[in-house]
Amino acid sequence: MELLDTSRIRKLLFLGPRGSYSDFAKNIFINAFKLNCVSTNLKSISSIIKALKDEDNEDIVAVIPIENSIEGIVRETLDNLSLLKKEGYKIIAETTMGVEHALLGFAKSKSEIKVVRSHPQALAQCKRYLQDNFPDSLIEEATLSTSAAVRSLVAEEPEAAAIGSVECAEMYDVPVIERNINDEINNQTRFILLGKFMSPQTGYDKTSITFSTENKAGALNKILTILEQHNINMSYIDSRPSKKELGEYVFYIDFAGHILDEKIQKAFEDIKPFVKMFYVIGSYHPVEG
Repeated sequence: MELLDTSRIRKLLFLGPRGSYSDFAKNIFINAFKLNCVSTNLKSISSIIKALKDEDNEDIVAVIPIENSIEGIVRETLDNLSLLKKEGYKIIAETTMGVEHALLGFAKSKSEIKVVRSHPQALAQCKRYLQDNFPDSLIEEATLSTSAAVRSLVAEEPEAAAIGSVECAEMYDVPVIERNINDEINNQTRFILLGKFMSPQTGYDKTSITFSTENKAGALNKILTILEQHNINMSYIDSRPSKKELGEYVFYIDFAGHILDEKIQKAFEDIKPFVKMFYVIGSYHPVEG
């Protein structure tokens, strides 16, 4: 796989309409890598993954969320990453954004509001606020993004409100009723940039892998022991059902280092005899907005 060449990127896919957090995240990547490309929004993570598989081209990249500091890993992203193994798409960069939710709508007071809608992740991140302020209101999870929820609001229906960003409210000319309604102040979401390149070594890289093992005692522990023996610092581990047979799981691990680092290459050589499936999702570094 070739090293990252941003001059070849001509198209970028991102989640949700204008005003979504993925929209803002994609601007961070565009500025960081000085991308000269067309941006196209799609309605779901699965549709973005499908578009990548269908186009299978080195000039296309995609931005999707992968983790939130309150709600944890984005399951739809995790379940879809291993589907890109055949086409060779990798995580080539990541960025972390502070997420500050606001209550938006045309109501003159919160007492008018009978319906609050947003993306399920945003609703979950404001669960306590909703319970305290709208215990009898209808909570709608019918939208594909926070920005879609904001766009659905009209002045003629002040009883409906949405949870989204202040920037999105300004974009669609919707009043802000209350700011900073997150249950936790330090609410952050991590976004990844996917492409058919390998990022160069920077000295502060992270590598993500996915694998499956035989369904028997000690199988996962053997992999973790190998990482420890090679002095590899693991920062995250998760598992998802393989969807092939009951009791079989696919594991995801993040750790410090780059695939080109000698100790990581040696660790992979030791790991591969003990796994049924193994895929390096990417070695990458963070970029800041």
